[in-house]
Amino acid sequence: MRRPAADARTAPLWHPGAMAKARIHPTVGQPAVRAALARGADADRETRATAVRFLLQALADLAPGGTVEVRVPPFGAVQCIEGPGHTRGTPPNVIETDPATWIALATGGTSWEAGVEAGAVRASGLRADLRGLLPVPWELPADR
Repeated sequence: MRRPAADARTAPLWHPGAMAKARIHPTVGQPAVRAALARGADADRETRATAVRFLLQALADLAPGGTVEVRVPPFGAVQCIEGPGHTRGTPPNVIETDPATWIALATGGTSWEAGVEAGAVRASGLRADLRGLLPVPWELPADR
């Protein structure tokens, strides 16, 4: 027996892509990054979370795509860099680091090589390398 085509009454309430992530506006993100840089470990959780997410957003804007997943638990993750993507399970190219290291990498406070060498950056996969993308341009015009 064939099912009738979905309409507004029978369509699922949720489907992949139904909710877009809200963008962090530069007037919110830039001060959070500045505060996180100034206060370091003393920055409150909300400030650190906003700074991390804003810098991840800047990376995704700089290098759109789905080949590499950059994870900064517990605050966020983005997919970036053009090339072959993935649709299920763990992506083949994953980079993971802690919030303080991500903020330092993204703002130029430390290098990719130093983060990897110190064990603060874990990268797996042939394309899991952000060397040419760091630091990310995060001081953007507010009208963006």
